[in-house]
Order: sequence, then C-alpha cells, then structure tokens
Amino acid sequence: MDNIFDRFILQIGAENFIKINNSNVIVFGIGGVGGNAVEALVRSGIGSITIVDSDIIDVTNINRQIISSTENIGKLKVDACEERMIKINPDLKITKISRKFGYGEIIDFSKFDYVIDAVDDINAKIEIIKESKKNNIPVISSMGMGNKTDPTMLKVDDISLTSVCPLAKIIREKLRKLNIQNVRCVYSTEKVIKTKTNTISSNAFVPSCAGIIMAREVVFDIINK
Repeated sequence: MDNIFDRFILQIGAENFIKINNSNVIVFGIGGVGGNAVEALVRSGIGSITIVDSDIIDVTNINRQIISSTENIGKLKVDACEERMIKINPDLKITKISRKFGYGEIIDFSKFDYVIDAVDDINAKIEIIKESKKNNIPVISSMGMGNKTDPTMLKVDDISLTSVCPLAKIIREKLRKLNIQNVRCVYSTEKVIKTKTNTISSNAFVPSCAGIIMAREVVFDIINK
C-alpha cells in the first residue's frame, strides 16, 4: 500500500521527511490563516501539532475558514480542526487548547520546534513572539489579511522590512520598543480596501494563501535546520 506522503517524500527525500515527521509545531489561531497552515502542515507529514483557539465556529467563518461548514456551526474550532486533521492523518499527535494565550494560559514553548502566530489580538501576538524569542524557538507571524483581495501581493520578510500593512506597522513599533529583532512574518503589500462599515471584510483567497505560505516556510526551515 502506498504511503499518504509518498509524493512529498519523492520531492524532499526520506531523511528530510523524517525531520518533519519528528517535529512538534504549535499554531495560535486556527481561523482563515491558521486553519490552512495547520492543514498544510498535516498534509506535509508534521508528526505532532498543538492548536490554540478559544472561538466557536460561526456562520460568517464559512466563506474563508477551511475547518468551517454548515454542519459544525457552534462547535469549538479546536474540536472541528482535530476531527478534520485526524481524517487526513490518523497517526497525527494533536493537542487542543481552547483558550486564548496571554489570558492566564500557560504554555511551555520550549517543547516546540516552531511557532506559528495566526491570531488577531495585538497583545497576544506580542506575547507569542516574546515567549518564542525567550525560548529561542523560531516563530513566524501573520500580519493583517482582512480587507485585502489579491494573494499575489503576499510577501515573506523580516517584520522590520514590512510596508503598507497597518497591523505590521503597529507590531513593528511595539517590537522595536521591546528590542525584539529578527521576526519573520507574512504580510500583504496590497492597500487596504475601505468598506462602508467598521467590520473587517475577508475572502477565501488571501487568508488561505497566507496560511499555506507560513506552513511552507515552517516545513523548509525544519528541513534546512
């Protein structure tokens, strides 16, 4: 019987796949960005993953969040995500944390090989980055993906080199004050689309591509470490 990862092993080699399969990644936020990052990691053979999200699935999530459907509205996102990921890889070791990080949740960052920050909360983003740096664990952070439509304008770079993205500017300035450097992020160079309300608009294109890009960066960083 063929292995579910045979086509990827053919591309990267068995030794590199073993590195991925032995790795432990934590993903904060499993919405439009983080949910796609999780799925891409699982389909790439990540052996252990921890997912952190306090939200439940809402009907407004369905247009952009890969774990959301009309069948699981009202369900905890971590539960829906676990169900979907186990169907992809029954051997996956998955840990669920259904609370927000930075609000009394204590997590031992030192046991992870990589950290993905896909949360919207600015204070939580800063705390995730701080803890990653304190434990010398590589981290990649997602900047603002709302009010954007063009995934071809996504870039991966150090936070200090970002431009256009309003959220990146805020995070950049906060990290500078904390003297935190060398933070890798995915951000959009597309100008923000103005809407008639204060509600942030979103779609199936930009958040999903950002999450897949983050997963790609994690996988190949692990291979090249």
